[in-house]
Amino acid sequence: MSHATSASTNRPYGVVRVCQEWGVRRSTFYHQQGRGAQSQGARAKRGPKTAYTDEELTGHIRQVLAASPFLGEGHRKVWARLRAQGIRTSKRRVLRLMRQAGLLAPTRAPRVVGPRVHDGTITTERPNQMWGTDATSTVTVENGAVTVFVAIDHCTLEGVGIHAATRATRFEALEPIRQGVRQQFGAFSAGCAPGVQVRHDHGSQYMSEAFQTELRFLKMTSSPAFVRAPEGNGVAERFIRTLKEQLLWVRTFQTVEDLRLALHNWLRLYNEQWLVERHGFRSPAQVRRDFLSPSAAA
Repeated sequence: MSHATSASTNRPYGVVRVCQEWGVRRSTFYHQQGRGAQSQGARAKRGPKTAYTDEELTGHIRQVLAASPFLGEGHRKVWARLRAQGIRTSKRRVLRLMRQAGLLAPTRAPRVVGPRVHDGTITTERPNQMWGTDATSTVTVENGAVTVFVAIDHCTLEGVGIHAATRATRFEALEPIRQGVRQQFGAFSAGCAPGVQVRHDHGSQYMSEAFQTELRFLKMTSSPAFVRAPEGNGVAERFIRTLKEQLLWVRTFQTVEDLRLALHNWLRLYNEQWLVERHGFRSPAQVRRDFLSPSAAA
């Protein structure tokens, strides 16, 4: 209508006059005009243009998953590894592309649980305030069933000790704690680890007099979780799940010595390269180094 010519003046009516006669704003006129032009062509994706197409970004995601030393990493850690390579994108886009390409790790079906006995937090503000310890089991070809004991720092999520034994005794359960004390405090002597709480369940190894006496010898404090409340020892429980998914369930071990060697090699890899989301996708070892740096101490 604005391009029509008046029969009396032989001049176009113009946008301003037409909008005044119609009683609409000029912004509405231009908006409708733009929608009409867009509907005639192919509708493009809304938002800013990205540096990578979906196909290119999916290829980079596949390369990240192939190069990662861990199995089944989710879209958040893939997004963090892409950023480390200088590829900037959003978590939601990475999730969408991984879902479309079938690259997401399988997840467990949710289960209904009752009221929680433990509803607080078990994470700490600084390293060496609380360690969690627990045990799991696996099978070797020559030695049969083997028990694996672990010890984890509740702040950095760093594995401070790991051990495997054919007999799950109270003395074998102490080995990861001893490893952690030697590594973190530089010695193993009376009172060398004061102030460290040891979170454990009510297993016979951990409630034994030998285990509790060893903690008192080191000036550590026993911190048992609530009965029938595994979330109270959730840091060690979650670490054991990672250990199973990344090592125990994907490899076969001939002897218990082969298993011990693999456990210590994997623990070094985990501490240096495993990404922790609540620590800004830093590794457990990097988190500890940042705490011990001069700037953090200041």
